[in-house]
Amino acid sequence: MKRIRQTVKTENSVPQAPQRTKKQKTSFYGSAFGKSHLQTLMEWGTLPHHVVLHIFQFLPLLDRARASSVCRRWNEVFHIPDLWRKFEFELNQPATSYLKSTHPDLIQQIIKRHADHLQYVSFKVDSSTESAEAACDILSQLVNCSIKTLGLISTAKPSFMNVSKAHFASALTVVFVNSKSLSSIKIDDTPVDDPSLKVLVANNSDTLKLLKMSSCPHVSPAGILCVADQCHGLRELALNYYILSDELLLALSSEKHVNLEHLRIDVVSENPGQTEFHTIKKQSWDALVKHSPKVNIVMYFFLYEEEFDAFFREETPVTHLYFGRAVSKAMLGRIGMNCPRLIELVVCANGLQPLDDELICIAERCKNLTAMGLGECEVTCRGFIEFVKMCGGRLTQLSIMEEVLIPDNDYNLDQIHSEVSKHLGRMWFPDMMPTW
Repeated sequence: MKRIRQTVKTENSVPQAPQRTKKQKTSFYGSAFGKSHLQTLMEWGTLPHHVVLHIFQFLPLLDRARASSVCRRWNEVFHIPDLWRKFEFELNQPATSYLKSTHPDLIQQIIKRHADHLQYVSFKVDSSTESAEAACDILSQLVNCSIKTLGLISTAKPSFMNVSKAHFASALTVVFVNSKSLSSIKIDDTPVDDPSLKVLVANNSDTLKLLKMSSCPHVSPAGILCVADQCHGLRELALNYYILSDELLLALSSEKHVNLEHLRIDVVSENPGQTEFHTIKKQSWDALVKHSPKVNIVMYFFLYEEEFDAFFREETPVTHLYFGRAVSKAMLGRIGMNCPRLIELVVCANGLQPLDDELICIAERCKNLTAMGLGECEVTCRGFIEFVKMCGGRLTQLSIMEEVLIPDNDYNLDQIHSEVSKHLGRMWFPDMMPTW
């Protein structure tokens, strides 16, 4: 009887679902992604500060600002000083630029909370005077900063040049006086003047290593000479030719001065025939190269043909030459004879006279030449192949427009690419459009 009751009880009992059914349902994502990965997904808010900081460093500012509103921890990371050591202020006017600007509220927040953290600062402005003045206003407020690098970048002219000299100098002086550890300054196309440079030298002479100030018409040869005399750690310098002098080269060659690594010189003329260019003595160039034998001397020319008379009549230690306007055969001939350190030569235009002899002279005498670019020029196919043959594999960059090459009795355009490739040791074709 007992055995029968037990059987009935077993048959009438309601079957219970296995306990693991619920576990299987809830652990579906765990089985798909892995338990540890699921926990990571669920705990973004508890990530260590240094992990979130590393992620934030890869995010654009706008995305970083949005992420900072996710939780309190992320907002704390958003204000960590390491994220604010480098910052670029973008200032544009809707009427003159399609580029976005740094939001005014964010600018004020940076000035209030992070000015003393800024070390690597740049301003990118459009062509409007309003944007340039806004940049000067921000500079004037950076009184507690210790900036190491400063860059003022105009995406189009006139920008900073339309700001009053007094306003610009006052803003720049705030940074020069308060930083005291500036190592790099890029202030091309600005109204910086000699008194501003004196303030720079008085407060940052021990730390300044790079100064780029091309197209700064208010700086005199005496002003840049003051920088060279006092800033003995200066390694890179960019300036216009009109403030280059024998005295400046000799100051850069003094025993107290470190070896100069890069000297860029812009030679510019806006009005043909109205600019008279002085000559730098060979002894001054020689002193610079003796003191800094590895210095790169880069010259950009934007002159008219009749204005080249002062250049390359004697040996000049230039390493990189760029001609933005037409240059005569005679000038290229002088380069071949007097530029033995030449590494790169780019000629955008010449005329209708073949440059065979000039190129062969350059190949023969400029033993360091590794890069050549020719635009609106003419060279016979035979002359060009002879040039390449003399240079050989050391020509690592060879950019020649197809219309530059003139077919002759020996070679046509179909043959030249294989012949040039043979001498270069790699495949080569003429360009259909300029690449420089």
